[in-house]
Amino acid sequence: MACPFQMGLQDATSPIMEELLHFHDHTLMIVFLISSLVLYIISTMLTTKLTHTSTMDAQEVETVWTILPAIILILIALPSLRILYMMDEINNPSLTVKTMGHQWYWSYEYTDYEDLNFDSYMIPTQELKPGELRLLEVDNRVVLPMEMTIRMLISSEDVLHSWAVPSLGLKTDAIPGRLNQTTLMAMRPGLYYGQCSEICGSNHSFMPIVLELVPLSHFEEWSASML
Repeated sequence: MACPFQMGLQDATSPIMEELLHFHDHTLMIVFLISSLVLYIISTMLTTKLTHTSTMDAQEVETVWTILPAIILILIALPSLRILYMMDEINNPSLTVKTMGHQWYWSYEYTDYEDLNFDSYMIPTQELKPGELRLLEVDNRVVLPMEMTIRMLISSEDVLHSWAVPSLGLKTDAIPGRLNQTTLMAMRPGLYYGQCSEICGSNHSFMPIVLELVPLSHFEEWSASML
């Protein structure tokens, strides 16, 4: 999760988020180089009275500053499209979890099990235990196995919601009457926090998401205890 005064994105837990972080750094470096060049040109024009008439009227210069931005846009677009297709790819999921958004809580159903479903409400501030996070803790965490492809089916029963977990690179809209899907795979165990990312009413800020990623053996023990 995010830390106070953190400047960058959250640490990546999934392969998709690692790709997004690399793309972010790649694009940011291009933006930094362009900004530095523009700042240098502006400062040079303001501090010197010299004008190179041959350069100002040269056809070659106009050709360069037309083609160069096109090449830069291609360098940004190609990795962006690659990640976009990777995020939409579904590869034989080992587990499917259906997520329904409500005003203002989430409900989860493990469709591979006969009767494994529950609602997940935020724990009120006055009921928090020492060490728990305000506005982020829930009474029922979503327990999932790590290092396995998991498909999330996301919808809503009332208004627009958005199911988002930043450290996994996930953000999918929950739309009434429509079933969206996304996949996740965590490379290490831990607790991963998210929140509803679509303004959905007065208690929009009180719809946290908590994923607990555990080894497969622990997940099997948990699922057996819930049935």
